[in-house]
Amino acid sequence: MDIAHIWFLLVAFYFVGYFVLDGFDFGVGMALPLLGRDDTDRRVMINTIGPVWDLNETWVIVAGAVLFAAFPEWYASLFSGFYLPLLLILLALIARGVSFEYRHQRKHPHWARNFDRMIFWGSLLPAFLWGVAFANVVRGVPMDEDHNVIGTLFDLLNPYALLGGLTLTLLCLVHGLVFIALKTDGEIRGRARRTALRAAVPTTAVAAWFLAWTVWAHTGFGSAALGAAESDREAGVHLVWVMAAAALAAVALLAAAWFTWAGREGRAFTAMAVTIGAAVATLFLSLYPNVLPSTTGVGTLTIANASSTDYTLSVMLWVAVIITPLVLGYQAWTYWVFRKRVTRDYIPVSAAH
Repeated sequence: MDIAHIWFLLVAFYFVGYFVLDGFDFGVGMALPLLGRDDTDRRVMINTIGPVWDLNETWVIVAGAVLFAAFPEWYASLFSGFYLPLLLILLALIARGVSFEYRHQRKHPHWARNFDRMIFWGSLLPAFLWGVAFANVVRGVPMDEDHNVIGTLFDLLNPYALLGGLTLTLLCLVHGLVFIALKTDGEIRGRARRTALRAAVPTTAVAAWFLAWTVWAHTGFGSAALGAAESDREAGVHLVWVMAAAALAAVALLAAAWFTWAGREGRAFTAMAVTIGAAVATLFLSLYPNVLPSTTGVGTLTIANASSTDYTLSVMLWVAVIITPLVLGYQAWTYWVFRKRVTRDYIPVSAAH
């Protein structure tokens, strides 16, 4: 395996980390109108992610920076062809971050309620649009011989991509509900568990449909995203990896529902993290060795023609080897420090509107 392929795996790793960590943030934001009976309930839910949401969000910055440095052609085509969806994601994330900081600045119910709506939409839209974007990357987009995306926004809103957006949205919602159950107590914890179990039913059906479609498309019966394998044996091994990742996601999702029903929120949260990680890994494995397939027959970007020079990748690899363990260690320490449950008693009376 050459260094460009190693960096493809690292890009996948950083995006897996982003969706696992920021995924439950999105879920908590989407759960505000589902679980919050009053402002104190909503404050409790927001405080469960208060110490970590911004740290989780930095993973997308790292993933984007790594993508830019390691695969500049991929980055250029992706960000130009997906400009509007990515801009909407950015605006939604900004609105969500502002809302976390400003909703408690005035003791007025309408003030807080408006920012709660911004948190909800600032969580739902990125989850949905990220799913649409990644599904389109796997499916392929119209490109010319210069690797320019020539499709329109309506080309991105195809059935497979919309199903991908719905899948990621539901997975993030269940992930967030399980996290709320893990980090709270009392009535909120009970409501979160019950809602997570109810949401797990359509999530399992939708996710199974999407992953099955992804695996089916990868076999070459209907997708431009089929990798250019060198032999039938390589194609077979590749397909086994894709199916294994999809199966792991399905089993982990069922395990998360079981552990939630049994009241083992810690194990349920771990299982949901595995579910999302395996689902994202399925997409990257389906994509390999392409990075942005073309549906026009020309302009497909692969690991080989989209990567930086070996020297650049070698220098970056040393930086990643040194920095990544430090980031993981600091994040683990942060979660350990803020590991206690948040209850209504935690919210000062003066903070409740």
